Amino acid sequence: MINQIGQIMLYVNNQDQAKAFWSEKAGFHIKSEEDNGHMRWVEIAPTAEAETRMILHDKELIAKMSPELNLGTPSIMFFSDRFDELYEKLSSEGVTVGEIVQMGPQRVFNFADDEDNYFAVMDHKQ
Repeated sequence: MINQIGQIMLYVNNQDQAKAFWSEKAGFHIKSEEDNGHMRWVEIAPTAEAETRMILHDKELIAKMSPELNLGTPSIMFFSDRFDELYEKLSSEGVTVGEIVQMGPQRVFNFADDEDNYFAVMDHKQ
């Protein structure tokens, strides 16, 4: 039986640029970086303790290896317990961020990475 989401694959055009965006602008932790000579990947997570991780893969290489895969960006909703602080940080880093909107009882905004892939963040106080 499936008991958790372990990894989310993000297929990117430039792994170094994506790594810099997620670690420097979005504040993610780099969990590991592997290069076996044939394939390189970067494992990132929102915190050092996070169990679900995102893997940054080279889109062009994966397309050649597995042309049947959907290489589009998944729709991801992140939770933040420091929502306003994150919004201000991303804005000050020059990240494209949308307006904060009310969705039922929750506040949400979206942002784009350096490859114009959009992600959403929901205010989620613990």
